[in-house]
Amino acid sequence: MKHQREFGGRNIRCCSGRSLLGRISGAIAVTGLCILGSSTSAWAQAGPTFRIQSLSLWEALRAGGFVMVPLALLSMLTFSLILVYLFTLRKRNMVRERFMHTAEALIRKGDYFGLLAITNRHHEAAARVLQRVLEFMTQNPGANYAEAREIAETEGSRQVSNLNQQVVFLADIGTLAPMLGLLGTIFGMIKSFGAVAGNEASARAAFLAQGIAEALIATATGLIIGIVAMAAYSFFRGRVQVLTSELEGASAQLLASLAARRSSGASPMPM
Repeated sequence: MKHQREFGGRNIRCCSGRSLLGRISGAIAVTGLCILGSSTSAWAQAGPTFRIQSLSLWEALRAGGFVMVPLALLSMLTFSLILVYLFTLRKRNMVRERFMHTAEALIRKGDYFGLLAITNRHHEAAARVLQRVLEFMTQNPGANYAEAREIAETEGSRQVSNLNQQVVFLADIGTLAPMLGLLGTIFGMIKSFGAVAGNEASARAAFLAQGIAEALIATATGLIIGIVAMAAYSFFRGRVQVLTSELEGASAQLLASLAARRSSGASPMPM
């Protein structure tokens, strides 16, 4: 019993010591939080208030400097080219099913005068290829299939080259726009360094901020225009490749029809 009482007394003393330490640490933590909160509120009241000045689109463009003028022209040109290519780079401008059916029917009938009239009325690339072949065969009645095929490939390459030359304008804009933005960046940094070197201390911050803003706005505008132009160029370049495959298939089909008509014993062109 005595040992049990002593053990119980030690346990009571140990528990009372732990509770005392817990109360002391809790009081210290609460005091620290109070001090931290009061100092934070005092700093918030006494510290400076920062405000972000929002600029409109027109103000931001004006802040970009004179480089924004050619960049604005490039942006309008990019938008215009994208709209034009969306309506012109289509399959119907290269090959039309109606023209193919009509041309094959006239070739089977041997009506080459009607075939020439059809190619003159249509403006798609396949009609231009067939027109070149018919004109060559008219001027050279003894021409063989290999020569007619070479003429068709030459005219088809010319039609595809015209499309590639149109689309490459977007790639040129995508290269030129970031360079103009970089030029604006250089002029903005020159203005900033000139402001730091030549103005009073009170006005240096304003001129420095103005020069840096001009540099960043010009860079961002040039990059945006360049990214949009290169993305559009990649898209339309893929479309040109698809249209090239369509033109090659249509030209090969028409030449095969002409060769089959000639092998059947009929002259490919009237003598």
